[in-house]
Amino acid sequence: MAIVIAGSISCSRSMSQYNREIDDAEKMMQSNADSAISILEAIDPAELSVDSIRAKYHYLKAYGHINQDRSMVGDSLISFAHNYYQEKDVVRAMRSGIAFAWYKFWNRDVTGAIAMLDSLVSLNNVPDSLLVQALRARVLLGVSEYQGRQLIPLAKRLVSLETDSSKKIEAKYALLSFYEFAEEMDSALYLTESLIDYARNNGLGEKHFLFELERAQILAETGRNKESDEVINDIFRKSSPDNGAADCLHMFYAINALNSGNLQRATHKLAVADSFAVKLRNNDDEPYYRSYSNLLNTIIDFKQTGRVKLRHVNGLINRQREYLNQLKASQWETERSALQQHNRALALKVESEHKTVIILIISIVAILLLTGAAWIIRIRRQRERENEERIEAMQKMVDEYKSASTASQSDHTDLPAMRRAMLQQLGIIKMVAETPTEQNREMLRKISSIDGETNGELVNWQNVYELIDNLYSNFHRKLHDRYGDVLSNKEEQIIVLLIAGFSTKEISVITGQTTSTVYVRKSSIRKKLGVPEKEDILVFLRTELA
Repeated sequence: MAIVIAGSISCSRSMSQYNREIDDAEKMMQSNADSAISILEAIDPAELSVDSIRAKYHYLKAYGHINQDRSMVGDSLISFAHNYYQEKDVVRAMRSGIAFAWYKFWNRDVTGAIAMLDSLVSLNNVPDSLLVQALRARVLLGVSEYQGRQLIPLAKRLVSLETDSSKKIEAKYALLSFYEFAEEMDSALYLTESLIDYARNNGLGEKHFLFELERAQILAETGRNKESDEVINDIFRKSSPDNGAADCLHMFYAINALNSGNLQRATHKLAVADSFAVKLRNNDDEPYYRSYSNLLNTIIDFKQTGRVKLRHVNGLINRQREYLNQLKASQWETERSALQQHNRALALKVESEHKTVIILIISIVAILLLTGAAWIIRIRRQRERENEERIEAMQKMVDEYKSASTASQSDHTDLPAMRRAMLQQLGIIKMVAETPTEQNREMLRKISSIDGETNGELVNWQNVYELIDNLYSNFHRKLHDRYGDVLSNKEEQIIVLLIAGFSTKEISVITGQTTSTVYVRKSSIRKKLGVPEKEDILVFLRTELA
């Protein structure tokens, strides 16, 4: 009933309820984007009839995808949100504009994304905290597009606005890249020295290493080959010879040697770089490295021989093809993600339309589960009663067996009573074999221990042999006298239980073996006794032991 009521309430959500849920998602977006997105994905956007709520929904969903670094291919309605918030809410207008730019980027409209961000960073009267977000996105796209001179003013502006020290370092590093793209190497070198000093003074070992590596590259670019080599030598002195950038450092050695006209050293250093790349590069980085390595090998071969070797050219082309294939794979994954999001939206719509049906199904399933549980409980109780009755019957048989044994010992002439007692004991063993519960096994051990120790077995085998001899004309004694030297104890146990009418499964329980082992031992018995292939073992033994 509670499920039905909850489902009925969920089917009748008003716009104010949707608005509260979206506001809850906005509150937790910064601290817990996953939960915020989950709240939004549970809402069918087709049911949002108020523009302000629709705009907030699509703005938050796109913004959440940015925070989660998820595909934005399906966030086309971020344009609606951005248009709605312009002239209404400067914070949401800026953030939705940034999200709109990333949407364009995900859909391979890089030019449109850059134009969108340029329009945002040129706005006046925008708080620095919002302007910084737009500048970060613009600078990042500029790096990916290898833009240089036109981005230097934007990167400088970002450096001046950043208040977080780590973000400021990232902005300076981006500015360094723009200086290099613009071939302003003196400015790049000066900024690198500043970054190295900052990293050294603040104990940033990893960044210090990275900036030293950048300095070596810039010196190589400017033709200051010896200085570049000295920086590389210093890096190796401060870090291990097989550090994570060893392949790049040796490649810089090779480039410096090549620029100095030392082809022998260039060839050697490039070979060393290649050997390190095999150890240090994973499958994603290796094609990128090889594209540089193949190019340098091509240049070295041309300088040495005056000819261009096609194998190096093919290597370059293949590496570029691998890179393009990776881009295509990434594009397919993005499109697949967009389709998944679209399918999820459709599924949510269908779910919303069929909530009543689902509630009814859940109710029916709950009733069936309750009925099934009641039936299982009833069956278990019935089995428990049957087990209790069986235990009581076995206990009665034990008491009768004890009484018969006592009477027989005091009066040896009462042979029928003794026989009944023996049959009774054999019946107890067979009952346990038919229903081998732990309670029954324990009861059998107690019965068997009346006449002596069982040594961990379920039964006292000496007592069983005596039962068989008394009930079946000394069968076991004759069997043991004639075949005791060829049959094992387990094989004798199997035979006496067979003569008493036990099945293979029951024999496996009493003897503590698997049924497959019992079958194997039966085959062994047949071979040892020389029983013809189609003749029954018991028929054969009755004839032989008559």
